[in-house]
Amino acid sequence: MRQVFLGLLIALPLCVSAVAQQSVAPRTDLPADLLLKIKPILAHTDDFSKPEAYENMQGGAGSRQLTSRDAFSQFSANLTFAEEEQFNLGNAFFEKLWVSSPASTFASDGLGPLFNARACQSCHLKDGRGHPPENADDNRVSMFLRLSVPPVTQAQKQALANRDLQVIEEPTYGRQLQDLAVPGYKAEGQMQISYEEIKVELADGQTAYLRAPSYSISDLQYGEIAEEVLISPRVANQMIGLGLLEQIHPADILSQADASDLDGDGISGKASWVKNANGELELGRFGHKASNASIRSQSAGAFAGDLGLSTPDKPLHWGECTKLQPDCLNAPHGVQLQQGDTEVPDPIMDLVTFYAQNLSVPIRRDSDKPDVLRGKQAFYSAGCVSCHTPKYVTRKDAPNKAQQYQLIWPYTDMLLHDMGEGLSDNRPVGDAQGNEWRTPPLWGIGLTKTVSGHTYFLHDGRARNLLEAVLWHGGEAQDARDNVVQMTLAERNDLIAFLESL
Repeated sequence: MRQVFLGLLIALPLCVSAVAQQSVAPRTDLPADLLLKIKPILAHTDDFSKPEAYENMQGGAGSRQLTSRDAFSQFSANLTFAEEEQFNLGNAFFEKLWVSSPASTFASDGLGPLFNARACQSCHLKDGRGHPPENADDNRVSMFLRLSVPPVTQAQKQALANRDLQVIEEPTYGRQLQDLAVPGYKAEGQMQISYEEIKVELADGQTAYLRAPSYSISDLQYGEIAEEVLISPRVANQMIGLGLLEQIHPADILSQADASDLDGDGISGKASWVKNANGELELGRFGHKASNASIRSQSAGAFAGDLGLSTPDKPLHWGECTKLQPDCLNAPHGVQLQQGDTEVPDPIMDLVTFYAQNLSVPIRRDSDKPDVLRGKQAFYSAGCVSCHTPKYVTRKDAPNKAQQYQLIWPYTDMLLHDMGEGLSDNRPVGDAQGNEWRTPPLWGIGLTKTVSGHTYFLHDGRARNLLEAVLWHGGEAQDARDNVVQMTLAERNDLIAFLESL
């Protein structure tokens, strides 16, 4: 199937992207003839009379035809039989409920002692996106607060400048507020949210309402929090297609970066650079601020921060307990030396990473319907594709054949953009300023209600539907947002129909 797919892929017509003019090292995984064949494939279309070739196969040859609640939980269709077994084992560890130490359950203890969830699946329910609590009694497990403080000392400023650190953690509560604890310990505190309604008048006389959130922390159990603390909410991202995003060649991402807006189009996408364990800089791709370069590093961070579990990448047996929480640091941990010197040893990390890399992207629906095609044209005309880049061809030298040389349609440039003061959390992370966010992929967005049971969007779920998400756009996306405001009701409905088809 893969050979047929790629053979037809390189037969598509020619058109050149405007961003290719920047001086960026070219792709190194393809010979010159294939680079020429790929160039037209990646160009923005100007024909909205019919779907583009292979547009429905959003995740390449690994795409799956499923629209049920399990649509995000399928393995890529082009895995081998042996890889399917590896995927299923990874899924078991992704769903595994961890318990506190010591426990009679072999190799399943070590949770916390402070944590936000007992399993990866608790946040990424059905491998979909998290949501804010809908009321005071609602489950908050798929949303949490990031914490940090501004640098004060020269050493702190230098560590940030050198990318040895991405943030300066809050001295008592660390980099994340843990709102749960194992028996015998106290959770750090509780997230509180309040909303203010904002009225938005649309050009056709319609009215939209946005909710602007405010965040605070109550029930602090380990002393005062720093007065200058920076708080940023996060909901869990959906999991589909991560391995394909990981195999987009850096050259294809960096060719779109224009931090100084040299071409004058008002879009100044910026790369996020992350220092790895070897001291080398890698391109950040994952997380709301593109602060992780790989799926494995993102997973290790979640094990430490969300579950309080140590991994070879982050050997923190007590998660993010700080030195001002001595009881936490003296708690028993769950290391089983016969399994390794961390609570989540390499074999488990490998399986969880493989699972996250190979969750299939659903096949698109209704791409040939007239309203969807009109909505696609509206998406392009409004300027949304300036950041939500529709398509890529993944690396031919990807480690896993399932991700090699695939035409994919994630609708993201993987870069940081100024999204305006309305969306700013005023909390820098690495190269990302408070008002900068990574362009989120849009594939699968139309199945959010089906999979996750809600339609909350953006980094903190403030948007209750897709139109609200668009209307929150500012900064570099202000013109595109204003173009949507100027649409008629019918045009906006077409735009939403297109988004819901992804």
